[in-house]
Amino acid sequence: TTNTKSIASICLNSAVKMKSFFVVATLLSTGVGAFSPELSRREAMQAAIAGGASLATFGVPAISNAMPSEETPRTITRMGGLLEPFQDGPRGVRVMAPSGWNKFEGEVGAYDIKWQDLVDPSENIKVSSTPVKSTTVSIDALGDVQTVGESLAAKRDAKLVSATERLTDGVLFYKFDFAISDGTHQLLQLCVCKGKLWSIDASAKEKRWSKRSELYENVLGSFMPKLA
Repeated sequence: TTNTKSIASICLNSAVKMKSFFVVATLLSTGVGAFSPELSRREAMQAAIAGGASLATFGVPAISNAMPSEETPRTITRMGGLLEPFQDGPRGVRVMAPSGWNKFEGEVGAYDIKWQDLVDPSENIKVSSTPVKSTTVSIDALGDVQTVGESLAAKRDAKLVSATERLTDGVLFYKFDFAISDGTHQLLQLCVCKGKLWSIDASAKEKRWSKRSELYENVLGSFMPKLA
Protein backbone atom coordinates (compact mmCIF):
# COMPACT_ATOMS: atom_id res chain seq x y z
CA THR A 1 0.00 0.00 0.00
CA THR A 2 1.02 3.65 -0.29
CA ASN A 3 1.38 4.01 3.49
CA THR A 4 3.58 0.94 3.68
CA LYS A 5 5.83 2.24 0.91
CA SER A 6 6.03 5.64 2.65
CA ILE A 7 7.05 4.09 5.97
CA ALA A 8 9.63 1.88 4.26
CA SER A 9 11.07 4.91 2.49
CA ILE A 10 11.36 6.86 5.74
CA CYS A 11 13.13 3.92 7.43
CA LEU A 12 15.55 3.64 4.51
CA ASN A 13 16.31 7.36 4.62
CA SER A 14 17.01 7.14 8.36
CA ALA A 15 19.40 4.27 7.77
CA VAL A 16 21.23 6.29 5.12
CA LYS A 17 21.66 9.21 7.51
CA MET A 18 23.00 6.97 10.28
CA LYS A 19 25.47 5.53 7.78
CA SER A 20 27.12 8.98 7.65
CA PHE A 21 28.41 8.44 11.17
CA PHE A 22 29.94 5.10 10.21
CA VAL A 23 31.62 6.66 7.17
CA VAL A 24 33.15 9.36 9.36
CA ALA A 25 34.55 6.53 11.47
CA THR A 26 35.96 4.89 8.35
CA LEU A 27 37.86 8.06 7.45
CA LEU A 28 39.90 8.15 10.64
CA SER A 29 39.72 4.82 12.50
CA THR A 30 42.96 2.88 12.63
CA GLY A 31 42.92 -0.40 10.76
CA VAL A 32 39.35 -0.19 9.47
CA GLY A 33 39.02 -0.51 5.72
CA ALA A 34 35.26 -0.34 5.45
CA PHE A 35 32.36 0.67 7.65
CA SER A 36 31.47 -1.94 10.22
CA PRO A 37 27.74 -2.58 10.81
CA GLU A 38 28.57 -4.09 14.21
CA LEU A 39 29.58 -0.68 15.58
CA SER A 40 26.98 1.47 17.26
CA ARG A 41 26.58 5.08 16.08
CA ARG A 42 28.28 6.41 19.20
CA GLU A 43 31.13 3.88 19.02
CA ALA A 44 31.70 4.68 15.37
CA MET A 45 31.75 8.44 15.86
CA GLN A 46 34.08 8.11 18.84
CA ALA A 47 36.39 5.82 16.88
CA ALA A 48 36.49 8.38 14.09
CA ILE A 49 38.30 10.96 16.16
CA ALA A 50 39.85 8.77 18.84
CA GLY A 51 41.48 6.49 16.26
CA GLY A 52 43.91 9.21 15.23
CA ALA A 53 44.55 7.93 11.70
CA SER A 54 44.66 10.38 8.83
CA LEU A 55 43.24 10.22 5.34
CA ALA A 56 46.64 8.92 4.26
CA THR A 57 45.50 5.61 5.75
CA PHE A 58 43.16 5.35 2.77
CA GLY A 59 45.67 6.45 0.15
CA VAL A 60 44.84 10.16 0.28
CA PRO A 61 47.87 12.47 0.52
CA ALA A 62 48.19 14.43 3.74
CA ILE A 63 46.93 17.99 3.38
CA SER A 64 47.81 20.95 5.55
CA ASN A 65 44.47 22.36 6.64
CA ALA A 66 44.23 26.10 7.10
CA MET A 67 41.45 27.62 9.18
CA PRO A 68 39.26 30.21 7.40
CA SER A 69 40.82 33.62 7.85
CA GLU A 70 37.55 35.40 8.65
CA GLU A 71 34.70 34.58 11.02
CA THR A 72 31.14 34.14 9.73
CA PRO A 73 28.44 35.48 12.07
CA ARG A 74 25.95 32.97 13.46
CA THR A 75 22.61 33.08 11.62
CA ILE A 76 19.76 34.34 13.82
CA THR A 77 16.97 35.06 11.31
CA ARG A 78 13.44 33.96 12.27
CA MET A 79 12.38 33.87 8.59
CA GLY A 80 9.15 35.69 9.39
CA GLY A 81 8.21 33.27 12.15
CA LEU A 82 9.24 30.00 10.46
CA LEU A 83 12.11 29.66 12.93
CA GLU A 84 12.32 30.25 16.68
CA PRO A 85 15.25 30.33 19.11
CA PHE A 86 15.95 27.05 20.90
CA GLN A 87 18.45 26.54 23.70
CA ASP A 88 19.31 23.33 25.54
CA GLY A 89 21.10 24.23 28.76
CA PRO A 90 22.27 20.75 29.81
CA ARG A 91 23.71 20.00 26.36
CA GLY A 92 24.90 23.56 25.81
CA VAL A 93 23.32 23.90 22.37
CA ARG A 94 21.75 26.87 20.57
CA VAL A 95 19.88 26.72 17.26
CA MET A 96 17.03 28.39 15.38
CA ALA A 97 14.49 25.55 15.23
CA PRO A 98 11.44 25.19 12.95
CA SER A 99 8.31 26.64 14.55
CA GLY A 100 5.48 24.18 15.12
CA TRP A 101 7.44 21.04 14.24
CA ASN A 102 7.35 18.00 16.52
CA LYS A 103 10.38 17.80 18.80
CA PHE A 104 11.79 14.50 20.06
CA GLU A 105 14.42 13.86 22.73
CA GLY A 106 17.26 11.37 22.51
CA GLU A 107 16.72 8.11 20.67
CA VAL A 108 19.67 5.94 21.70
CA GLY A 109 21.93 5.21 18.74
CA ALA A 110 20.16 7.68 16.46
CA TYR A 111 20.12 11.30 17.73
CA ASP A 112 20.17 13.66 20.72
CA ILE A 113 17.39 15.95 19.50
CA LYS A 114 15.11 15.73 16.46
CA TRP A 115 12.59 18.10 14.87
CA GLN A 116 10.10 16.59 12.44
CA ASP A 117 7.55 18.19 10.15
CA LEU A 118 3.95 17.60 11.22
CA VAL A 119 2.81 16.54 7.74
CA ASP A 120 5.82 14.80 6.19
CA PRO A 121 8.08 12.94 8.68
CA SER A 122 10.76 12.57 6.01
CA GLU A 123 11.40 16.29 6.50
CA ASN A 124 13.43 16.38 9.69
CA ILE A 125 16.45 17.82 11.44
CA LYS A 126 18.63 15.83 13.84
CA VAL A 127 21.39 16.84 16.26
CA SER A 128 23.82 14.16 17.47
CA SER A 129 27.02 14.17 19.51
CA THR A 130 29.68 11.83 20.86
CA PRO A 131 32.81 12.35 22.99
CA VAL A 132 36.23 12.61 21.34
CA LYS A 133 39.82 12.55 22.56
CA SER A 134 40.89 15.59 24.59
CA THR A 135 43.62 16.28 22.03
CA THR A 136 41.07 16.64 19.21
CA VAL A 137 39.92 20.24 19.10
CA SER A 138 38.74 20.79 15.50
CA ILE A 139 36.85 19.02 12.73
CA ASP A 140 39.83 19.47 10.40
CA ALA A 141 41.27 16.37 12.09
CA LEU A 142 39.20 14.56 9.46
CA GLY A 143 41.10 16.22 6.60
CA ASP A 144 40.18 19.02 4.21
CA VAL A 145 36.48 19.66 3.67
CA GLN A 146 36.33 18.77 -0.04
CA THR A 147 38.10 15.44 0.35
CA VAL A 148 35.97 14.48 3.34
CA GLY A 149 32.83 15.42 1.42
CA GLU A 150 33.81 13.34 -1.59
CA SER A 151 34.57 10.34 0.63
CA LEU A 152 31.23 10.63 2.41
CA ALA A 153 29.38 10.92 -0.89
CA ALA A 154 31.11 7.89 -2.39
CA LYS A 155 30.29 5.72 0.60
CA ARG A 156 26.65 6.81 0.61
CA ASP A 157 25.86 6.53 -3.10
CA ALA A 158 25.27 10.27 -3.25
CA LYS A 159 26.29 13.24 -5.33
CA LEU A 160 28.28 15.87 -3.46
CA VAL A 161 26.61 19.14 -4.44
CA SER A 162 28.90 21.28 -2.31
CA ALA A 163 31.40 21.14 0.56
CA THR A 164 32.04 24.33 2.52
CA GLU A 165 33.61 25.41 5.77
CA ARG A 166 33.07 28.35 8.08
CA LEU A 167 34.53 29.66 11.31
CA THR A 168 31.96 30.98 13.80
CA ASP A 169 32.72 31.97 17.41
CA GLY A 170 36.02 30.10 17.15
CA VAL A 171 34.38 26.83 16.03
CA LEU A 172 35.22 25.35 12.61
CA PHE A 173 32.23 23.81 10.80
CA TYR A 174 32.23 21.52 7.76
CA LYS A 175 28.97 21.52 5.79
CA PHE A 176 28.06 19.09 3.01
CA ASP A 177 25.16 19.15 0.56
CA PHE A 178 24.21 15.69 -0.73
CA ALA A 179 21.78 14.52 -3.40
CA ILE A 180 21.26 10.87 -2.46
CA SER A 181 20.33 8.27 -5.05
CA ASP A 182 17.13 7.25 -3.21
CA GLY A 183 15.58 10.67 -3.89
CA THR A 184 16.57 12.28 -0.59
CA HIS A 185 18.39 15.61 -0.37
CA GLN A 186 20.40 16.30 2.76
CA LEU A 187 22.57 18.91 4.42
CA LEU A 188 25.09 17.52 6.91
CA GLN A 189 27.21 19.71 9.18
CA LEU A 190 30.03 18.55 11.48
CA CYS A 191 32.14 20.27 14.11
CA VAL A 192 34.19 19.53 17.21
CA CYS A 193 33.51 21.56 20.36
CA LYS A 194 33.76 21.01 24.11
CA GLY A 195 35.30 17.59 23.69
CA LYS A 196 32.54 16.27 21.41
CA LEU A 197 31.96 15.60 17.73
CA TRP A 198 28.68 17.30 16.79
CA SER A 199 26.52 16.50 13.79
CA ILE A 200 23.39 18.24 12.55
CA ASP A 201 21.61 16.99 9.44
CA ALA A 202 18.52 18.24 7.64
CA SER A 203 16.70 16.14 5.05
CA ALA A 204 13.80 16.30 2.63
CA LYS A 205 12.67 14.60 -0.56
CA GLU A 206 14.39 15.95 -3.66
CA LYS A 207 11.10 17.22 -5.09
CA ARG A 208 10.59 19.29 -1.93
CA TRP A 209 14.14 20.57 -1.63
CA SER A 210 13.51 23.93 -3.27
CA LYS A 211 10.87 24.63 -0.60
CA ARG A 212 13.05 23.58 2.33
CA SER A 213 16.62 24.49 1.38
CA GLU A 214 16.56 28.10 2.65
CA LEU A 215 15.05 27.10 5.99
CA TYR A 216 17.56 24.28 6.42
CA GLU A 217 20.50 26.51 5.52
CA ASN A 218 19.44 29.00 8.21
CA VAL A 219 18.99 26.24 10.79
CA LEU A 220 22.48 24.87 10.18
CA GLY A 221 23.92 28.39 10.08
CA SER A 222 22.42 29.07 13.51
CA PHE A 223 23.70 25.91 15.19
CA MET A 224 26.22 26.48 17.96
CA PRO A 225 27.21 23.77 20.45
CA LYS A 226 27.99 26.24 23.21
CA LEU A 227 25.93 28.85 25.02
CA ALA A 228 28.45 31.67 25.14
